[in-house]
Amino acid sequence: MQALVRIFVNIMQKYLPDAFLFAVILTFASFLAAWAATPKSFMEIVQAWGNGLWGILTFAMQMTLIVVTGHTMATTKPVKRLLSYLASIPKDNAGAAMMCIFAASIASFINWGFGLIVAALLARELARKVQNMDYAFVVAAGYGGFIIWHSGLSGSVPLAMATKGHLMEKAIGIISTTDTIFCLPNLLITAAIIITLPLLMKLIAPAKADIKVVDPALLVEAAEPEEPKNKTFAQKLEYSRIITALLGAMGVIYLAHYFYTFGALNLSLNIVIFVFMWLGIIMHGTPIAYVRAVNEAIKGAGGIAVQFPLYGGIQGIMLGTGLGAMITNWFISFSTDATFPFFTYIASGVLNFFVPSGGGHWVVMGPVIIPAAVTIGAPVAKVAMAIAYGDQWTNMVQPFWALPLLGIAKLGPRDIMGYTTMVMIWAGIVMGVGLLLPW
Repeated sequence: MQALVRIFVNIMQKYLPDAFLFAVILTFASFLAAWAATPKSFMEIVQAWGNGLWGILTFAMQMTLIVVTGHTMATTKPVKRLLSYLASIPKDNAGAAMMCIFAASIASFINWGFGLIVAALLARELARKVQNMDYAFVVAAGYGGFIIWHSGLSGSVPLAMATKGHLMEKAIGIISTTDTIFCLPNLLITAAIIITLPLLMKLIAPAKADIKVVDPALLVEAAEPEEPKNKTFAQKLEYSRIITALLGAMGVIYLAHYFYTFGALNLSLNIVIFVFMWLGIIMHGTPIAYVRAVNEAIKGAGGIAVQFPLYGGIQGIMLGTGLGAMITNWFISFSTDATFPFFTYIASGVLNFFVPSGGGHWVVMGPVIIPAAVTIGAPVAKVAMAIAYGDQWTNMVQPFWALPLLGIAKLGPRDIMGYTTMVMIWAGIVMGVGLLLPW
């Protein structure tokens, strides 16, 4: 296992480009594929690309807020104390990775932005407390926990289907999260991955001779500013816990009414963002503490802001030229009602390299996959979760969503992707087998 990991690590370090360049290369690849495989002309493909650049701005803002609210939540004092306690438990390199991937997977199930930030912060805390720890390996373990995000509470596809006005509402109506996120098969598949990933980390942990100890400079953090003693009127407002309490109470009242009206499991993307934003506001205690946390968190969203237009352009090519439908229809052509979810999963995994966005997957695959599922007789909710599984599966070798984590960890995609390839292989098997079983 260690020898296999070394092969993947060497390949990634030599050939994996920067995440932005990766998106550029995929743009060229999708353009050439559309030009070769579809009847669209050069200018028609250019127009499809240009039209798609800004076609996902709403979703981009939602994804940015997921990262920011997750980060601000992860940097509250209660969460930091919990992470410090967890970091004090492992005694060696393998134990640190096992702890990091387990905690990150639980956090990612709750909220994918929260999971990414917890993974980075816990890895840094572990590096301070565990001697002879391979920092890149443990950061990779943290990102490995992200592989279950789309089957969790912030999964874009199941939440989109549960939101009024979604893309396929006229065809299938509203699909409750009780049939997707909270259905027993999804919970069992997700639990199986969460439980077995730490064991995988134990098996692939680098030998002592291969451990690369962290550079102490990577762990330096800026000191928090002290609260002034003689406050001005403006500073009194900034440090007022009463203002935070009143604002927090408004949010709690709204959420209580929402969940009382629509049910505790009736989640949407906006509600998930709302919950984490208000938890962050309440747990930071003062308005200025939350503002500082947001200012720090927004740095991790820079990659999303820069790269989302590129992936929007790729999505525009996939939709505008029919290339995405061609890829999807090819998988449909040899599927039955029993195998349709599995091949949907494979197709989603392939498309994830070009559209690494759960919402983008829904836009590209939903209009083709869902009507086909209805025609074939495959369960719609299971097929939708297959799209979600494919998206989270190949994230392990697609560096886009690692950017917030890597920004905090101060590492690059090449440092971790060799290890996460092993996570992709193992979890991919678990999800694939689960989709072949009856739901």
